[in-house]
Amino acid sequence: MYKILVQLLILSLPTLCCSLPLSTSSRWIIDEPTGARVKLTCANWAAHLEPMLAEGLNKQPAARIARHVAEIGFNCVRLTWATYMFTRFANLTVAQSLTGVGLEDAVEGIAANNPGFLNLTVVDAQRAVVEALVREGVMVVLDNHVSQPMWCCGDHDGNGFFGDKYFDPKEWLRGLSTVAKLYKDTSMVIGMSLRNELRGDRQNEADWYKYMQEGANTIHRENPDFLVIVSGLYYDTNLGFLKAKPLGVNLNNKLVYEAHWYAFGTPADKWAAETNSLCAAAARTARDNYVFLTTGDSPFPLFLSEFGIDQRGVNEADNRYISCLLAVAAETDIDWALWTFQGSYMLREGTLNLEEVYGVNDLNWDRPRNPAFLDRLQLIRQLNQEPETNRPTYYIMFHPQSGQCVQIGKTNIILANCKTASRWDQHQDGGSIKVAGSPRCLGVAGDAEAARIFDDCSSNGSKWKYVSSSGLHLGAQNGEGKYLCLERNASESTLVTKKCLCVGDNLVDFPTCADNPQVQWFKLVPANV
Repeated sequence: MYKILVQLLILSLPTLCCSLPLSTSSRWIIDEPTGARVKLTCANWAAHLEPMLAEGLNKQPAARIARHVAEIGFNCVRLTWATYMFTRFANLTVAQSLTGVGLEDAVEGIAANNPGFLNLTVVDAQRAVVEALVREGVMVVLDNHVSQPMWCCGDHDGNGFFGDKYFDPKEWLRGLSTVAKLYKDTSMVIGMSLRNELRGDRQNEADWYKYMQEGANTIHRENPDFLVIVSGLYYDTNLGFLKAKPLGVNLNNKLVYEAHWYAFGTPADKWAAETNSLCAAAARTARDNYVFLTTGDSPFPLFLSEFGIDQRGVNEADNRYISCLLAVAAETDIDWALWTFQGSYMLREGTLNLEEVYGVNDLNWDRPRNPAFLDRLQLIRQLNQEPETNRPTYYIMFHPQSGQCVQIGKTNIILANCKTASRWDQHQDGGSIKVAGSPRCLGVAGDAEAARIFDDCSSNGSKWKYVSSSGLHLGAQNGEGKYLCLERNASESTLVTKKCLCVGDNLVDFPTCADNPQVQWFKLVPANV
């Protein structure tokens, strides 16, 4: 009976949901019927591991988890899935899947929280999860994460590239076709990602073009309403080869590219010692490898479909890199999906009930693990840029370490919610930072003194330069000709000017530095909304 109910609900969803489908216009994702921009601000929700079931259903009802997604402020979920779930195990029930991998405790948890799921097939269980999200107004991107259900990702796990042990291209295409057809009439399922994090010894550009073309055309043929989301090579960190040769598909304005950005590979002590230069290098790599797709004569939407940090705050590499990433994401106003929503896994790499420290939820899915981190996402949640608008561009001054924005108060300049941020004119390096539509500007008063607004913008104290390689340090000269940088006074969230951290008087980065310069990082973010 429950299976029939799920099917009836799925069929009725187009009458319950918003005006879709989505399409693309230049570098933007838009609502096709109206032409208005739709910004994806998503959370990943893993469902690709051995149980072939969305994580957390053993701990909370699906409806409650979906409601939590919406309440926290995500408008979209990137729901992961494994190819074999549809090509080999489609008739397996949830109970059979769980007991088959020794998850009797998870069976008990699902019996208590989602009893109707146990006798559903794994495919119908996925549809029930999608239905729960849609009823909360949450859009869904279906991400083909792996072929063999398991944790991802490693160079030699058999799931990395076409021709690997578990990655038969024909079976992959069959899985894409099945899923695209299955959700053809579910309007809030807005698109599919072709494959997560291509990698390993077999990866090469020739096969990438061949199979990405076939996969994109397969999805578009089965479901022309879907956005088709294409990933790159080297764990989805490189699409730079598209500068020389485009993908070569015609999807009628449905093509989106995706990328991932983590701090992996650089030790925490190196990030702590070389924060400015490492941020500069990371941002440069992101722009060279994938952000470039949003610019030029033929731009495309870019979906930053994975980024995240250890939300316990104990990984200093994560703590430093995330401010750098937020500055780039805010400046470009890209679509994104945070890794990740789940607070635990039923089974991951042989461990039962493994905690996910990158997860929004805590271990028991009772509450957010780190609400302060979610607050830092406020500016990138906002839609800051609209396509084809006649409204003039202004700038928001963003402090990525806090996630807050600069606001001119009655007696001082403070950091506050970005929705109430003051507006500034465009800044040229070495020039004034003027209040939008005003001759007044931001200026230096003195060392450790409050920043203030000047009426006279001709002095050196109102001429701001980028003083470190990060491109995020803003400094101006005091009366003695020494550069002072904007800094957040953490105790009061006011702006002061102090000696620039990790930068010499010659405005060159220190090779190593014991201070954390992020307190002085600010980004002027364009907006026209």
